[in-house]
Amino acid sequence: MDRNAAVIERVEISPDLIVLRVKPDGSVPRFEPGQFAVLALPGSAPRAEMSGPEEGVGDPSKWIRRAYSISSSSRQGEYLEFFLKLVRSGELTPRLFALRPGDRLWLGPRASGQFTISEVPADRNLVLVGTGTGLAPYISMIRSAHRCGVGPVFTVVHGARNSWDLGYRGELEALNHGCGNFVYVPTVTRPEPRENWRGHVGRVGAVFEDGTVRADPARDDVFLCGSPEMAEELRAWFEARGFRLKTPSTQGNLHVERY
Repeated sequence: MDRNAAVIERVEISPDLIVLRVKPDGSVPRFEPGQFAVLALPGSAPRAEMSGPEEGVGDPSKWIRRAYSISSSSRQGEYLEFFLKLVRSGELTPRLFALRPGDRLWLGPRASGQFTISEVPADRNLVLVGTGTGLAPYISMIRSAHRCGVGPVFTVVHGARNSWDLGYRGELEALNHGCGNFVYVPTVTRPEPRENWRGHVGRVGAVFEDGTVRADPARDDVFLCGSPEMAEELRAWFEARGFRLKTPSTQGNLHVERY
């Protein structure tokens, strides 16, 4: 393997969250909103200073590969964007967090994944529920398919521990205030007094349980992406209310991606 792409922009959301824009040497792989691509670095690549002791230290010449959801629009072909969380004891994210513009890495030649909106009928509303960096595929869906004031409603429910971990918040708040067919409901689980947080507090599932957000299987498709615990809990909750799980072999209006 050779490094075939470069970082062109790095945006720090919080100490543990970054947005990384990666440009390949050749053409940008084509993808559908919701798909993922593979990034890789060798074990010899430096780790970010804030990372902890590495688990399972291996051969420094061995390449470390991981799949990450793409957050950029499928309509632009300049770069791929990724929303990444630092796993301090992990193998790859501490190395990705050490990258700066101009640094090089390996980008897989094709995107994969079936967590997409391509088979959702055009007149169906989308309810996009995510925790942490599980927001990434939804940003791609919004940037690629949402039309402000025209077409179905996009509702985004995003959960994080603190308000500063709500990535893309400014972009989503602007759509919420400017588009009649866009709803953004952020919720945090452990706000600190210094945050002065005035929004929803609690798990993402609570906004459905208390009626803040309503989803109807007759008109809405629900997407779940994030922690396995959240995905499993809400999958059962929505299935009990008439939603049907989408699988590779069956049609459904409940789509689940587990990080």
